[in-house]
Amino acid sequence: MPQSADKILDHAPLFREPEYKEMLARKAEFENMPPAEQVTQIADWTKSWDYREKNFAREALSVNPAKACQPLGAVFVASGFERTMSFVHGSQGCVAYYRSHLSRHFKEPSSAVSSSMTEDAAVFGGLNNMVDGLANTYQLYAPKMIAVSTTCMAEVIGDDLNAFISTAKEKGSVPADYDVPFAHTPAFVGSHVTGYDNMLKGILEHFWKGATAKPDGSLNIIPGFDGFAVGNNRELKRMLDMMGVDYTILSDVSDQFDTPSDGEFRMYDGGTPIEATRNAVNAAATLSLQEYCTPKTLEYAASFGQKTKALHYPIGVGGTDELLASISELTGKPVPEALELERGRLVDALADSQSWLHGKTYAIYGDPDFVYGMARFVLETGGEPRHCLATNGSKVWEAQMQALFDSSPFGAGCKAWGGRDLWHMRSLLATEKVDLLIGNSYGKYLERDTKTPLIRLMFPIFDRHHHHRFPVWGYQGGLRVLVTLLDKIFDCLDQDTIEPGVTDYSFDLTR
Repeated sequence: MPQSADKILDHAPLFREPEYKEMLARKAEFENMPPAEQVTQIADWTKSWDYREKNFAREALSVNPAKACQPLGAVFVASGFERTMSFVHGSQGCVAYYRSHLSRHFKEPSSAVSSSMTEDAAVFGGLNNMVDGLANTYQLYAPKMIAVSTTCMAEVIGDDLNAFISTAKEKGSVPADYDVPFAHTPAFVGSHVTGYDNMLKGILEHFWKGATAKPDGSLNIIPGFDGFAVGNNRELKRMLDMMGVDYTILSDVSDQFDTPSDGEFRMYDGGTPIEATRNAVNAAATLSLQEYCTPKTLEYAASFGQKTKALHYPIGVGGTDELLASISELTGKPVPEALELERGRLVDALADSQSWLHGKTYAIYGDPDFVYGMARFVLETGGEPRHCLATNGSKVWEAQMQALFDSSPFGAGCKAWGGRDLWHMRSLLATEKVDLLIGNSYGKYLERDTKTPLIRLMFPIFDRHHHHRFPVWGYQGGLRVLVTLLDKIFDCLDQDTIEPGVTDYSFDLTR
């Protein structure tokens, strides 16, 4: 075998060694695989218009949907509050998925516990699991708050979280006055953005229910489910501080998913203080930066007399303009000159690179608000967001996207696809080719299949590191997105002109 103590090969070159090639060939023969020519023929057919029509006609099957389930959103939003442990009422395997998904993206430990429901709990109910689980969580991890959500198992059998938590307190699992907000987050409906909304509303209900609001002129800001939350939340706070706004970010995960290596392990770090969450009922307004993450939460905030407003992921010039104008409108604070200068620098950068961006065509997929914000920025560059897909997008979202396309001459021929998955996107890329694909790490398989260069700007990003530490919101974030687009364009151009004496007549040093 090719491995030796003197030269250890990792898996990438290892499986190219003769021994492994022979092993894989024998495996294919043993499994009675069809001939390579037949595989190629069928693969080519699946990229045809004929197959696309059949693909888009399917109704009872999803193939690689570009979304996750509700409890992931619940775990994410709970992690943004001070010393809060997320407690998922369900099986251990489900919770392992949420933890690994967040850990693989942020490259940080993601703490969450499970009530460890198994077959007996599925038959008789999970009350005993809740009683023991809350007691263990309280004693072992010393959280300041435990936020409870559910998985499919608990929802199918109808476990009542409110009753279970009350019983657990009566049995002494946690003190009677201990904070245990909860939300029902069935994974078989909605998506992670729905779970974000349900859990955030549950936390606010826990602290606000029965309160009488005493408006203090402050502003609540809800970032929404965001894979770039570390960089984005810090950029958001920088801009708010520059404007002199009195604000509370409801669920701030920026420190929790970016802890330092200084010899001290931090199971909890940062987060919105519990007392600030309680006092947020007195805010004059609540602003959501992602409409589809917060419909129920904003409705609840409005019931206390707060003004509410929702945006669509503030990327680029127009998105940031709308963000700052909304903050100014809700607080009465003017936009400072320093931020106006940042806007001018972004516009200048766009103008500097206009010749390389104009006319580029894109496919974009991800959460509804991200796709909207990203498509708006692409239009600002003179690009054309031809295929815009959100598995958790609705007909209302499709109409919003069409209105966006109609607002620009570069939106002609662009289409939004709500409720579709990445296998649909594969058909779109194969039959109506575009220059660039914007999405998450799962897009690398589309890149390989259709030769469409991928730009990673959407959660989750597993196969690249540290993207989440830099903002994509605001004018500064817009510069970062602009550079990301341009780098991919130039890298592709270099690769296309790299062959000496054949294509390298355009292998330019200056672009």
